[in-house]
Amino acid sequence: MAAAKTPPGATGTGGSKGVKGNSRLNGPGRLGGSLRAVGRALHFPVTGTARGIRKATHAHGAGESGLGKLIELHGVNGAGDVMITVALASTVFFSVPTDEARGRVALYLAITMAPFTLLAPVIGPLLDRIPHGRRAAMAGAMLARALLAIVLSGAVVSGGLELYPAALGVLVSSKAYGVVRSAVVPRLLPPRFSLVKANSRVTLGGLLATGIAAPIGAGLQQIGPRWPLFGAFVLFVAGTILSFTLPPKVDSAKGEDRALLAADEQHLHGPHRQPVKRPGLRTVGPAVTHALAANAAIRCLTGFLIFFLAFLLREHPISGQSAAVSLGIVGVSAGVGNALGTAVGAWLRSRAPEIIIVTVVAGVAGAAITAAVFFSAVLVAGLAAIAGFAQALAKLSLDALIQRDVPELVRTSAFARSETLLQMSWVLGGAVGIAMPLNGTAGLAVGAAIVGAGWLTTVRGLLGSARRGGTGRARVA
Repeated sequence: MAAAKTPPGATGTGGSKGVKGNSRLNGPGRLGGSLRAVGRALHFPVTGTARGIRKATHAHGAGESGLGKLIELHGVNGAGDVMITVALASTVFFSVPTDEARGRVALYLAITMAPFTLLAPVIGPLLDRIPHGRRAAMAGAMLARALLAIVLSGAVVSGGLELYPAALGVLVSSKAYGVVRSAVVPRLLPPRFSLVKANSRVTLGGLLATGIAAPIGAGLQQIGPRWPLFGAFVLFVAGTILSFTLPPKVDSAKGEDRALLAADEQHLHGPHRQPVKRPGLRTVGPAVTHALAANAAIRCLTGFLIFFLAFLLREHPISGQSAAVSLGIVGVSAGVGNALGTAVGAWLRSRAPEIIIVTVVAGVAGAAITAAVFFSAVLVAGLAAIAGFAQALAKLSLDALIQRDVPELVRTSAFARSETLLQMSWVLGGAVGIAMPLNGTAGLAVGAAIVGAGWLTTVRGLLGSARRGGTGRARVA
């Protein structure tokens, strides 16, 4: 009966429509699905990698506290800086003969590093006076480098004198970002997260981003000298935007005060010789001052090795390798050592920071002496790796001491000011490295003397602090 009531041709029509619909699904529809699948497969490496990075940086409460965003911002910062480094190194260092390059780099240091040495002591105190604008300060440092990258993109082609003031601006902006970043980390600690672990994550994120960006920058350099700077511009613009995505608590300075980098009231100097408000609370303690001096020695050695080995390996490259490859081997060794030191520091979790500092400084001094006496390419690469390892581990141990011994209300300021001092030490080491004659044994002996002096002047104080177990600051903690 149902079949009898069906209008004639209805079944055929419906069947025809059904066939047409199936043909659409099986024809163009299937093609569209295939194209979408191919599109997903092509962009999966990008989106999948991005999701993996976000998952890693936001793990263990770092996403909720805002630390994950700071890790990502620091990665962008490191990638942008290495792009500029690639462009400037190719312009100032690799584009001319060694003798001329030495003069150009010396001029570069004189025009950029000398003013920076005068400006660096001002950066920390200046930022202390604007504690409510940390996000704006980081964004300003990023935006300044984005604009200066465009200026440099013209200078690297024309060879104009604007290269030098623009490079100085990039350097100052980069160091200002570093000082602010050090001050921001304590404000973004997740629950049950040590400062050492947080700093190690931030540092490792920057190292990984630098390792990824360096070969990309080198590839862009092959297209043209401007292209790494265009890449830096894009990265720093992204960093400017990311800076404002940090939590508002970054700009909160409630209950904070400015630190004095002195062991106690008797060691105040400069304008603080006069009585200051609560000086005992604002001084950082003897363990921190000794640890800071030891870290300054390692940072000075690092700056020295960068410039000294750059010229030494260009003149006397590793056997069978070009100058660029030789420098790349040493650079990779230093990066691997730094990453390993960061990982070990996070694993040790602030255990006996004084002993760690004494040990790693002694180790890098011994490595420098060995490399000086038995000079060879393998020992130079090993020294770079050990120096990178020591720098990372000693800095994390300094962070642990600041967290342990420095009162919370001046802890952020202590980080900012200590980072400024370490940057100045790096500049001093670089100046010594550029002035040294290209003799491997003599140069590395000077490097050993730098770090050895730092070790001898701090070992007694650090070991004494370790025996006391940090109880010397109990009265102000």
